[in-house]
Amino acid sequence: MALKEKGIAAEYLSSTQATQTKKKIHEDLDSGKPSLRLLYVTPELIATPGFMTKLRKIHTRGLLNLVAIDEAHCISSWGHDFRPSYRKLSTLRSHLPGVPILALTATAVPKVQKDVIESLCLQHPLILKSSFNRPNIHYEVRYKDLLDDVYADLSDVLKSSGDVCAIVYCLERTMCDDLSAHLSKNGISCAAYHAGLNDKLRSSVLDNWISSKIQVVVATVAFGKDVRIVCHFNIPKSMEAFYQESGRAGRDQLLSRSLLYYGIDDCKRMKFILSNADNKKSKASNSQEELSKKTLTDFQQMVEYCEGSGCRRRKILETFGEKVPASLCGKTCDACKHPNLVAKYLEELANTCIVRQKFGSSRIFMSSSSDTINEDRTSEFWNRDDEESCSEDDISDSDDGLAVKNLARSKLPKKLGISGKIECLQRLEERYYPDKSSDKQINKPEKNAISDTLREASKQRLQNALKQAQQRLGNLKIEVEKSASFLENECYNKYGKTGKSFYYSQVASTVRWLSSADYTGLTNRLGTINSSLSDDAPPETEPPAALSPLVEGPTEITSSDFHDSVRSETSVAVSPTEIASPSTRLPPIPSFSQFINTRKTKDNRSSASEKKSPNEVQKNLEKRMRLQ
Repeated sequence: MALKEKGIAAEYLSSTQATQTKKKIHEDLDSGKPSLRLLYVTPELIATPGFMTKLRKIHTRGLLNLVAIDEAHCISSWGHDFRPSYRKLSTLRSHLPGVPILALTATAVPKVQKDVIESLCLQHPLILKSSFNRPNIHYEVRYKDLLDDVYADLSDVLKSSGDVCAIVYCLERTMCDDLSAHLSKNGISCAAYHAGLNDKLRSSVLDNWISSKIQVVVATVAFGKDVRIVCHFNIPKSMEAFYQESGRAGRDQLLSRSLLYYGIDDCKRMKFILSNADNKKSKASNSQEELSKKTLTDFQQMVEYCEGSGCRRRKILETFGEKVPASLCGKTCDACKHPNLVAKYLEELANTCIVRQKFGSSRIFMSSSSDTINEDRTSEFWNRDDEESCSEDDISDSDDGLAVKNLARSKLPKKLGISGKIECLQRLEERYYPDKSSDKQINKPEKNAISDTLREASKQRLQNALKQAQQRLGNLKIEVEKSASFLENECYNKYGKTGKSFYYSQVASTVRWLSSADYTGLTNRLGTINSSLSDDAPPETEPPAALSPLVEGPTEITSSDFHDSVRSETSVAVSPTEIASPSTRLPPIPSFSQFINTRKTKDNRSSASEKKSPNEVQKNLEKRMRLQ
């Protein structure tokens, strides 16, 4: 687009283009004298036999003057953003002999530079290299664990920067959506941008941001124009990734700012993600093991960047092999500008870490492999595939889990018989439950509780998704505000007691469902609160499918009075509206003591039944046969 504005005949080929547009470009390439001077394509397209054949024909006619490979660090498996399709570009030299090859990158450490040269079969290439120093960018780190409200802090930073273009990078899509909702509620013009959005919405967000209709974009990927401030809401996985993303600021050489929010929980999450990715590779080769070690080493560089008291600019440059004097920074990072203040913050952060290690307050919930049916390790934050099938019953309070394990691991006297062991367990349990009931009486502030502000932001987000669904379907008539409240209540009733993260995931899943739901699905789910929906509903040719992956039809197991063990248990199907209703009550789970007492009662009844007359016994037997 920028080249066309300058009068250069440039085009691109992509799956997002219309068929007619792509056909016109191919016809121009096949003509005797193409009008195109520069064509942008993806490495995936070059790897296809059809397009490679077309390139070879152009080369045979002497019309191919240069092959330029942007983001060349993606070729190297040692790079921070390796892509296998880039690796296949090594065949260009054999297919297109004599054509100059130009490789470009802004984030290649010495080892990656060497790998790029070897992979592309470049023979004695001319290497042009400038300094990695970006003198117009001010670097700063803020510590989430020392802030009262990190959302409010980020909002203040963006507001104080004025009406300038900004990017906020997040680790995952859900966080992008949630952070965007928070910023919008605080009066900041922003939108989320990630691969989970449909193509039309992504294009709309990008166009509005480029045209300055939107001030801030919250994204998971690196892109940008004349950006004044880049914020990282989560710690990146490597210094190379951080350098590339922060480097989106100040490309016009004007003063800009890089701000990273560092949190202890974020650090643990990223370490878990990187370690878990390595553990999934069974029978890893030596090169893979070496690569895994490098991944963790690269992340440790980012941790040192955040937790170190030295010059941040110098740490960045040393990562890329540059040796610079300490005076180079010139107080353009917070560590050099306010060394005493940064040292104070780091001391407070270290004390916070000690307190957490002593009392254990991390919000990362791991399930022990010995406690689960399958041995996959899951967590609160990133088992997105299972988020729709999860429920409150799958989550245990950490204190409960610890106490139950202590009960299970307690050593019982070996000489005790079965009855003695059962009585011992009963006494242990009776001591345990009073302790738990007294603990619950203490009102402790719940850091992971869902606030009214968060619920209002979620409602606003659902309203936006419903409006987009209205525009997409056209003939859909719903009360947007009422429907948004209904959907938010569903999410809150399902995961309100489990904390923010599961609630976040449920809201995000509902938004994704709204972006692709058809008329029938929306009618079935929202028809009870939107009477006008049924007026213009199209005729159905077959029974509607399940409402959505978010509303499943579980089975509630109910039984008669617990002590009446003669009756059999029955299962009753519950409708989705009943599931969402807070009035629905599940049968109480008996304690170990109750279970033992019930067994004794059952045994007594069994012995009493043995004294019945032969006629009564015969009748009971016939009744059991009929039930079977």
